[in-house]
Amino acid sequence: MTLLGFFNYWVVVTLMMIGFYCVIARGNMIKKVMGLNLFQTSVFILFVSAGKVVGGSTPILRDGVEVYSNPLPHVIVLTAIVVGVAITAVGLALAVRIQEAYGTIEDDHLGDDLDDDEQG
Repeated sequence: MTLLGFFNYWVVVTLMMIGFYCVIARGNMIKKVMGLNLFQTSVFILFVSAGKVVGGSTPILRDGVEVYSNPLPHVIVLTAIVVGVAITAVGLALAVRIQEAYGTIEDDHLGDDLDDDEQG
């Protein structure tokens, strides 16, 4: 197989590394949540790619069809999308509450107020 035959896996790895970089290198909580979403999307693409069978048909019994695609990865991805939306909502709600409580959503600045109170 050529490298072009693995194009979807290259996309998965690229999206995964970009999402991982956003989670690790960024201090903004909203950017971290978006990085987690990007990472999660790459996993969805990986699962859907694994479930696709070249020349496979839908898993419905018909005459003349011998190769079927596996529907299980697609079902798992649908469930994971619902869970991912809920986790994103909770993460964004936490970021809003942290913004209200501390006045920032930057990781580096969250402990600044505590240091000032301890010194004074």
